[in-house]
Amino acid sequence: MKQRLLFLGPPGAGKGTQAQRLAASEGLLHLSTGDLLRAEVQAATPLGQEAEAVMARGELVSDALVLAIVRSRLEQHSGGWLLDGFPRNLAQAEALDGLLSSLNQRIERVILLELDDAVLIQRLLGRGRADDNAEVIANRLVVYRQQTAPLVDHYEALGLLSRLDGAGSIEAIEARLAALLVD
Repeated sequence: MKQRLLFLGPPGAGKGTQAQRLAASEGLLHLSTGDLLRAEVQAATPLGQEAEAVMARGELVSDALVLAIVRSRLEQHSGGWLLDGFPRNLAQAEALDGLLSSLNQRIERVILLELDDAVLIQRLLGRGRADDNAEVIANRLVVYRQQTAPLVDHYEALGLLSRLDGAGSIEAIEARLAALLVD
């Protein structure tokens, strides 16, 4: 099975759920920048306060901050890993490529979870986070399409991208994911 993975997809597509399940079953380090940032917010650190204001507007935290978090985690880990929520744009992808090169690691597979907007919005409203309201969700989908969607072309051109239908039960999606990672 592929051991160095990147999950892409819009908010609500199931990246976090599938990443947690896969990381637990395969012993991979799960790096979810969203979870790391929310932990900072909950701890009310200066960084967390800055991140909270940005996330409340539906915007993305700075590339430098996110890259620093990822670097510190990967430098302390020699096994397989799964990046969930990073990179979110081409500049971050290029910075990540440089970081991984310096660590003598490389992405083995990029999984794009795809899902219809109506289902995405329903999922996001249903999870009950303070930063998940209709206005913020709409902005997050616009930001995703503008900044993150170009990554699809980038990783497709590198031959790393696999598309995964994010509809259906958690178990059905998990089974489709497992099939993508075997080859």
